[in-house]
Amino acid sequence: MDRYRPGGEPPPAPATPHPDEVDPAVLGALLTRHGWRRRGGAPGRYARWTPPGQLAGGTSLLVPETRDFPDSGDLLTEALMALARSAAPSAREVLTGLAVPSDEIRWWREVPESHGGTAAWTAQERLRTAARGMLLAGALAARGRAGYYGARHRRAAEEFMERVLTGPAGPASGGRALTVFVPVEDGRAATATLLRALHALRDAVDYQRATGGMEAFDAAVEAGVSRELTEAVVALVQGTEGARLALEWSPAAGAPPGFPLRPEPVAFSPGDLPGLREAGARFVRDEPSVAVRLTGAVVRLRRTGPGGPGTVRLRVLAGADVAQVRIVLEEDDYRVAGHAHLVGLPVRVSGRLESRGGFRRLTGATGVTPVQVDEAERDRLLKSLQEHLDFFEEACGGP
Repeated sequence: MDRYRPGGEPPPAPATPHPDEVDPAVLGALLTRHGWRRRGGAPGRYARWTPPGQLAGGTSLLVPETRDFPDSGDLLTEALMALARSAAPSAREVLTGLAVPSDEIRWWREVPESHGGTAAWTAQERLRTAARGMLLAGALAARGRAGYYGARHRRAAEEFMERVLTGPAGPASGGRALTVFVPVEDGRAATATLLRALHALRDAVDYQRATGGMEAFDAAVEAGVSRELTEAVVALVQGTEGARLALEWSPAAGAPPGFPLRPEPVAFSPGDLPGLREAGARFVRDEPSVAVRLTGAVVRLRRTGPGGPGTVRLRVLAGADVAQVRIVLEEDDYRVAGHAHLVGLPVRVSGRLESRGGFRRLTGATGVTPVQVDEAERDRLLKSLQEHLDFFEEACGGP
């Protein structure tokens, strides 16, 4: 999603696609989706469209219905230029959908109307944070099911978020609405997983409110529900009278197999919050630790004296989908890790990745062994060591 812009300026406008790359049927579908109105034209040849809220005059588009006529290319060129120049916010969203075939996700929060200022920005940032959390949860679940991910798969999910586009930013909506565009090529798995998970979460909440039982949440994990998703939904709903999400598939790509062409929106209310919070706590409590054998570069060593056990931090290179882990090692293993650090070699170690603390700690560590790497990787690790000379004293057992 777009980074926060303190001045409230909108993100850069999308590049206008080349007319030869635009399918008139897709353009028409996007105009309809974003509230443009069809107001006559020559049936079977072209249609005239006007932007939402505009009853007469001003901007209008002539959009060909097919490419079968000699002037179709000229009409598409003029329509795209008019969209690029239009002040209507929906014009930018149509261009985004054309430039990057995307699934569109919309969030709405029922909150008191804000008239700008700090309150509007606060509400908008809350909405953006909640939306980001839900997209991250979908990306995490697309990589594998778990009730609680913690630091696992976080790097891949964050990389996915860099490709997500937002609709017009700023406080104008008062924190009540937000649209994002998830590119089909990179994000279809995440959007489909998120939609399935939200419907499963809605069913689990309904079951919990009707019966008091929590077992439906356990079953919902297989559909992609997690602690990360429940936290994001709580953030979305808290402080509102209700919130909902709707997803519309890219008209260029259509719906994925097994999903309806027009999915039903999913809504949550403040009455759902107790069950969501209880489910989130349950997911953290019940997620088991994971046995791993990982390889990592030592990036920090610390102990209180010249001898005895010490704490090591590894940047994980293989064996676990987390960025770093913290390990408490006995004296001999600590010494091996220190020597590997000094000569720029990673180490291999076995243990259990603990869910407590977000899968950032390895317990029961055994078999700490330096690992040979190629010269290029070894040089890179040594360069990293030289950039952090303050670690030398720690690595050598200093206080």
